[in-house]
Amino acid sequence: MTVGLDTRLREVLGKKTADTLAEGLGLETAGDLLGHYPFRYAQRGERTDLASLGIGDDVTVAAQVRAAVKKTFTPRSGKSRGRGRGELLEVIVADEAGRSLTLTFFNQGWRSKELVAGRWGLFAGKVAQFRGRLQLNSPQYQLLAEDAEDPGSAIEEFAGTLIPVYPATAEMPTWNVAKAVHTVLGLVPSPPDPLPAPLRERLGLLDYGTALHQIHRPDSHEYLGAAKKRLKWQEALVMQTVLVRRKAASAGEAADPYPEGGAILDAFDARLPFALTAGQEQVGAEIAAELAREHPMHRLLQGDVGSGKTLVALRAMLQVVAHGGQAALLAPTEVLAAQHHRSIAEMLGDLADGGQLGAPTEATQVVLLTGSATAAQRRPVLDAVRTGTAGIVIGTHALLYDGVDFANLGLVVVDEQHRFGVEQRDALRAKAKKPPHTLVMTATPIPRTVAMTVYGDLETSRLTELPAGRSPIATHVVPYTDQRWMHRTWSRIREEAAAGRQAYVVCPRVGGDDTEDPGTNEKRPPLAVTDIVEELRANQLSGLRLGLLHGRLDPEEKDRVMRAYAAGDIDVLVATTVIEVGVNVPNATAMVVLDAERFGISQLHQLRGRVGRGSHAGLCLLVSEAFEGTPARERLDAVASTTDGFALAELDLEQRREGDVLGAAQSGMKSHVKLLSLLKDADIIAASRAEATALVEADPQLERFPGFAALVDDLAADRGEFLEKG
Repeated sequence: MTVGLDTRLREVLGKKTADTLAEGLGLETAGDLLGHYPFRYAQRGERTDLASLGIGDDVTVAAQVRAAVKKTFTPRSGKSRGRGRGELLEVIVADEAGRSLTLTFFNQGWRSKELVAGRWGLFAGKVAQFRGRLQLNSPQYQLLAEDAEDPGSAIEEFAGTLIPVYPATAEMPTWNVAKAVHTVLGLVPSPPDPLPAPLRERLGLLDYGTALHQIHRPDSHEYLGAAKKRLKWQEALVMQTVLVRRKAASAGEAADPYPEGGAILDAFDARLPFALTAGQEQVGAEIAAELAREHPMHRLLQGDVGSGKTLVALRAMLQVVAHGGQAALLAPTEVLAAQHHRSIAEMLGDLADGGQLGAPTEATQVVLLTGSATAAQRRPVLDAVRTGTAGIVIGTHALLYDGVDFANLGLVVVDEQHRFGVEQRDALRAKAKKPPHTLVMTATPIPRTVAMTVYGDLETSRLTELPAGRSPIATHVVPYTDQRWMHRTWSRIREEAAAGRQAYVVCPRVGGDDTEDPGTNEKRPPLAVTDIVEELRANQLSGLRLGLLHGRLDPEEKDRVMRAYAAGDIDVLVATTVIEVGVNVPNATAMVVLDAERFGISQLHQLRGRVGRGSHAGLCLLVSEAFEGTPARERLDAVASTTDGFALAELDLEQRREGDVLGAAQSGMKSHVKLLSLLKDADIIAASRAEATALVEADPQLERFPGFAALVDDLAADRGEFLEKG
């Protein structure tokens, strides 16, 4: 039987196995299965780090049986309660370093006949803890061959030195995946190689068929390394070619030019009470020059917390408005959209009073549109947008809806791009008569390889210096179980309030009906703002004016609370991460983050950026139950040790899965990235970018390499047809 990569697994493996692979792992074709690479390789005799196993982790470990002991027990709960004494088989497995793990089997004493001391095997299950010892309860396992003693029991899939360990499910453990792969590998002839032959030969890469065999059944570490390199190159080159083609297509589009300067921008600059930083001057000049061209700008503006991105974006919007265009600012939350509307209106003053008596002739209107607006509230806003009276339009996803029609949309500004997918960006761009200029902003520092991969169709600018007037922020980790530290934490908040300043208290959960299942670890649910605000009012912060803010509040209530806090009528705002980005209250100087270990590095850095925005120094206290030496505590210590967002972004990337990093911004990209590491493979990513650029310049449609073109088109399709929209 000849099998191609498109052959359905049902035709090869039978209905039962194929259905299990499809339901549990999403694998439906031979190509899907052969693209389901091992995530690591076990080796008999290797020093498996059993000590690093985390409670609750689903693991597959290679280890050797050291002892098997039968014990009796009396069931105290469950279906067996009251049925007399049961039998427990307790098996100790270990690596050569002496690190051990306990396997427990209830009423399965017969397994002691095969789980004998000296046998090596793969053991799969969920890690639990009992009386201080790590254990797997009733794990699945596959014993490895006893070589010379019992050649008849050899398991061909695991006969080699390197044992592939696959992403698996309880219904389809790793050894069954390996058997399925082995079957399909034997039936698929050498598949056509999609990589351009000249490139493959010049780089000395394995052919596709050899790489597939060596990734699944490596002959040696050397062959495995060569297979990984070849397959990583394929992933990187396909991704970069998609982005290079998109960028080239955009460069060929015609856009309305907006000359530098203009009446409203000149008037605004003349009123600025401070000088722009050198970075703001440089980035502003880059953007101004691109807006003046007849091809659309596509630029990513990175700036750490408080670096002044909004001011740079506002000046770009005013340049467009000055010459008859409109600018739309898309924000991820209603709180942030309202904050932008208030701050931009305040910065512009009467320059935002377009159409009103006494307003300067160059003035425009600044309007806000969110999903919660009533029909009566929306009507005048939509009219102002449609007629062009509103030069600056700020909103949430509501800007993307049908019925929001622009007179002349010239610039799209997307704030906190990581909260949106490419499709949202392009849906707003599609509302313009001609392709508009696009400025994408993020306060989340992005490592170079991530920017090149996730935002590779954009030019990149960075703001690295903070404007004058920003104050330093001190960050400390506070042990939740130490009452002296906790007492001092709340005392510091009281001291700030007594001095006329304000604070935030951040919790990971809203509360009410969103309680979490504590799971097998019996860990308490995350702290909730609705509970904490009442406790603080009654005890630690009694007498202070406390406000409550979270995503479930009515939009009008959210706006009322933020206005009261900004006006100084609230001393302490108890909130969820709804305040993570964009919220600007210069008088807020202190922040307490409860259950800090439940937040990511970048998220903590963003939260911390809400304080120290005025003339007084900021203080951020990370309250946590994490013990010293644990990964969670190390993350918190890292945040406390530096305010360098780009350094923290690199650390965050080290600790996160690649798919999490790619996130919604790349849509189908995650399914195409299986081996490539955005952190470890920076050289491959950079080199593949150069190769992709050369390929597209020489052959825009990739007609010389149809197999490679098919992969590129497949990825572009996975990301959605919005990729090709103007």
